[in-house]
Amino acid sequence: MTQLILASQSPRRKALLQKLGIPFEIQPSTINEYSLTTDPTNLVKELSLAKAKDVAMNCSDAIVIGADTIVVHNNDILGKPTNEQEAAQILARLSGNHHQVYTGVCLQYVDRQGALQEPVLFHELTKVWFQALSTYPIHNYVSSGLPMDKAGAYGIQDKWGAIFVKKIKGDFYNIVGLPLSRCYLELSSLKERYKLKLQ
Repeated sequence: MTQLILASQSPRRKALLQKLGIPFEIQPSTINEYSLTTDPTNLVKELSLAKAKDVAMNCSDAIVIGADTIVVHNNDILGKPTNEQEAAQILARLSGNHHQVYTGVCLQYVDRQGALQEPVLFHELTKVWFQALSTYPIHNYVSSGLPMDKAGAYGIQDKWGAIFVKKIKGDFYNIVGLPLSRCYLELSSLKERYKLKLQ
């Protein structure tokens, strides 16, 4: 039976993948999330591929899922804030504006001999519009510590994060960190291609 492995320690990706009802293991990637490219699409694909391959190198008969999510505003990539001041600055920048959330996903199949097969690589884009925010909700959200581990300094699933978002266009789960519908379709196609049965 083929294993399904999530190459991420993100609790949000774990919770999303559990919705598919397929047993999986977690083996976080240890790569340095660094890239020379500034193109959002290429960046998330490159990093998700690197994460999946990093874990897959030590596996056999497994499908490894690597993923990477970024927030882009006015062509600038907004990563995870390094401190509370930066988190507040990012949220003030997003206030009353729209931005894009890109998630790249790699499904890397490793056969029984430990050979890496051709990876399935894709990305999803979701557009997000923020309400105009006052200092009060920004301060309260930053003080909670929740923005600190999230690209763009917010999580749409968080208490305050949900209030910030006015509307979206695209996959909601993509904003959380994993485009679930596309993942399921690509995973099903990969299973069929190699005639796999997941544990």
